[in-house]
Amino acid sequence: MNLTPRQIVQLHGFNNLTKSLSFNMYDICYTKTREERDAYLEYIDEVYNAERLTNILSNVADIIGAHILNVAKQDYIPQGASVTILVSEGPVDEAETEAFEESPGPIPGSVVAQMDKSHITVHTYPESHPDEGISTFRADIDVSTCGEISPLKALNYLIHSFETDVMTMDYRVRGFTRDITGHKLFIDHEINSIQNYIPAEVKKLYHMIDVNVYQENIFHTKCKLKEFDLANYLFHQSKADLSVEEEEITEKLVTEMDEIFYGKNITD
Repeated sequence: MNLTPRQIVQLHGFNNLTKSLSFNMYDICYTKTREERDAYLEYIDEVYNAERLTNILSNVADIIGAHILNVAKQDYIPQGASVTILVSEGPVDEAETEAFEESPGPIPGSVVAQMDKSHITVHTYPESHPDEGISTFRADIDVSTCGEISPLKALNYLIHSFETDVMTMDYRVRGFTRDITGHKLFIDHEINSIQNYIPAEVKKLYHMIDVNVYQENIFHTKCKLKEFDLANYLFHQSKADLSVEEEEITEKLVTEMDEIFYGKNITD
């Protein structure tokens, strides 16, 4: 399917396909003391508060061509935030041709602009290990659209909007729509991997694994940074300040990243 649905398929009524992208990112940090852990959680709550997350999701709405209908946002105590945006689709004739192509979307600072029965949400989950000195921050972003424009166009922007050590992404097309003859269409665009929507320069930075179920239109990709520099994972301290061996801290951080990436406990 090299041409867009608009060019080769005449639909019987509205496009009823639901396309859902789940983007989960993780930031990992070494926080030596209870005070450092508390400070890290405060920092995360400030940097990723509901107001900033609303701005990020509003840009996502622009990228995928959505009109915002309603915004609900909340900062939680003791930590975390949530934002939910309801959106609607404009006429597909207003969409840029590039919106239908299988390619990475724009990055922050390069946003374009039109969906129905659709939503965009984000929830944040800061937490810390009680003994190991490891703190993590997770953000779950879900972009669900009903219509022709794909939420995958927001993926490049989301990757660049968060400091990401580990990412997991799921994309699924659900339901069906009909052409004018009544023939069911269970997908209306070509895709063989979520990686097709990640720029080459980003893919070079990550180890990546795909788990795809093509016959069910289910696609899963997970990513872990290749390069590790301990200095990037220390909060309010430098390597010179460490009283614990660098190798010990590095092992804890790398193990944390591996366990998140592979989805299982390695040290048990």
